[in-house]
Amino acid sequence: MIVDCAIYQDGRRTAGPDDFSQALEKARRSDDAFLWIGLHEPTEREFDLVSQEFGLHPLAVEDALRAHQRPKLEVYDDSLFAVLKPVVYEPENDAVSADELMIFIGDSFVVTVRHGEGAPLSDVRSRLEAEPEILAHGPTAVLYAISDAVVDHYIDVAGELQVDLEELETEVFAPTSGPGGSSNTAASIYTFKRQVLEFRRATGPLTAPMTRLAGAGVPFVHTEAQPFFRDVADHLTRVNEQVEGLDRLLSDILSAHLAQMGVRQNDDMRKISAWAAMAAVPTMVAGIYGMNFDNMPELHWAWTYPAVILFMTLAVVGLHRQFKRRGWL
Repeated sequence: MIVDCAIYQDGRRTAGPDDFSQALEKARRSDDAFLWIGLHEPTEREFDLVSQEFGLHPLAVEDALRAHQRPKLEVYDDSLFAVLKPVVYEPENDAVSADELMIFIGDSFVVTVRHGEGAPLSDVRSRLEAEPEILAHGPTAVLYAISDAVVDHYIDVAGELQVDLEELETEVFAPTSGPGGSSNTAASIYTFKRQVLEFRRATGPLTAPMTRLAGAGVPFVHTEAQPFFRDVADHLTRVNEQVEGLDRLLSDILSAHLAQMGVRQNDDMRKISAWAAMAAVPTMVAGIYGMNFDNMPELHWAWTYPAVILFMTLAVVGLHRQFKRRGWL
């Protein structure tokens, strides 16, 4: 569906025809005007009308309809096609999800196609309309503002993930709360790594398009905008470094967690071995005297029973003190 359709003359929104084909003709008749159409999950029939009127390349149209694309930048004869993946952080379940945003840039038009609810287009349009001196630069200003908003939100999401990582570190290095603590922690680490991977799929591939936009020779992009796209590329580089750091720390946390589990298992085995050794001494003595041989002279001694009990007690107490001193108990 078409969410918004407007003509911008010298950076200011103006009243225009309701039909976007007539609006495009009106925008092209003026050197300082362009048409911006915003669509949200359009059907194939709806988008066919737009693509035919604007002369969009069929491969780009196919990508815009099917979605599930990697961030990229494609140059065609009559338009520039960019794919961004806005990321949404859900604090209720500490989850990261990525939507998709396609942008078509032409000589006098901008067509944005949004899939999902995470694309910040309404806020971007409102902010640009409040700053007509920026919007006066035409479609390039729209492309920059959208890219900047998406990357700035990446920084916010990276900060939220950093907070979650610190909480996970506290959980890993804290004493276990129960027998299921280790398995729950391992599951939390694995789930966190999946969230970071989803985030990386949105930020990593976007580096090449932003670097290209920051350079010269990209059609439909003013050369004066290169410093602004370089700023976006710098922010994106910082986000990618944060994502790499999160991934490395998660790997280290997982290794530390596995090492802790190994140490705890060794401690448990030592305790079990110590108790088994203490139980073995009285078991051995009782087994010897339970064989009922006739030629066992101590069986007829008056103090044999209390002597054997005392010997077993002293042996167990001595072993317990030795194990306790060595830290096995």
